[in-house]
Amino acid sequence: MGDLAGRLAVITGAASGIGLATAIALAEQGGNVILVDRDGPGTEAALAKLPGAGHRAVVLDVTDENGWVDLAGQIERSSGSLDILVNNAGFGTFRSIADTTLDHWRAIIAVNLDSVFLGCRALLPMLANSPVGGAIVNMSSIRGIAGGANAASYCAAKGGVRLFTKALALECAALGNRVRANSIHPGHIETPLTAAAHGDPAVHARLLADVPMGRIGTAEDIAQAIVFLASDRSSYMTGAELVVDGGSTAQ
Repeated sequence: MGDLAGRLAVITGAASGIGLATAIALAEQGGNVILVDRDGPGTEAALAKLPGAGHRAVVLDVTDENGWVDLAGQIERSSGSLDILVNNAGFGTFRSIADTTLDHWRAIIAVNLDSVFLGCRALLPMLANSPVGGAIVNMSSIRGIAGGANAASYCAAKGGVRLFTKALALECAALGNRVRANSIHPGHIETPLTAAAHGDPAVHARLLADVPMGRIGTAEDIAQAIVFLASDRSSYMTGAELVVDGGSTAQ
């Protein structure tokens, strides 16, 4: 069956890209997946791509506090516990600080950072009830470690995810609730969200020059790293940051 047989996972931003690749990877390891996304039709289409049974789709705007409360209630009533939470939903745009409106800043922070807080807060009681120990994987970025021009709001959000995850890990350890929390930091990855930018030959060449391994990453590259952080193979890791960037930040 795999390392995650019978474990229940929630994945946000699951309709496409890294979220969908992660859902497939977890399902291939025997996990039961709740795919969460605000795109209802897209989430239902993603659900059909998962191997095995026992999966379901939930339409949720990850910035909606009440929506998270409702999801927690559903999980509590159906199983009483949760084993894995992958806070993957996010987006970013390239804008100078001068061209970044307050509304745009808040939108970036809300989707990339507020949603992580809301998801962890709402589902932590169920994760603490996991008979195998809960695992949280929060999606940061190499831009949560190293800054980038024209990406201030995204860097702020992903840097926030990085340190929020460390604080959460320490809090869980102090509580003794057996919940681990780690962040993952992808580099340049080909996904539907990045396809338009990567399709520009000049942009693609610039990004490729930034990667010592000489290729742009895939959603599957990140999914396999998330599976590792969600499984018992990383049982002594908490508060850690796993960088998956082809060597970009090693330079």
